[in-house]
Amino acid sequence: MKMMKAVNTIRLQKGKADEILIRFEKPKAVHTFEGFVFMEVLKKENSLDYDELKICTTWEDQSFFEKWLNSRESTKSHSQSKEKSSVESPIISSSLTTFEVVYQHQPGSL
Repeated sequence: MKMMKAVNTIRLQKGKADEILIRFEKPKAVHTFEGFVFMEVLKKENSLDYDELKICTTWEDQSFFEKWLNSRESTKSHSQSKEKSSVESPIISSSLTTFEVVYQHQPGSL
């Protein structure tokens, strides 16, 4: 098994990051999926034109991530058809990138 990390980069209208960050304040369903290791939510500093968040999840291996992704897509498509919001989304763009975790060093002595 090769541990992997998925990074969802979300670009937002300037000043809107905190509005989206609140959605990640508490654990969600992803935290209960088999193979999930941990999540990090990163907020880019010093961006002049837009806000940027990186939602990083680490998985025991690619197969667990794929299982979650397929489940998420199904849930997302069902929820979008049930609700239409009149509020304009602050999201400019979103992209998903995956990485193999080649090395991971934990604190400790040499």
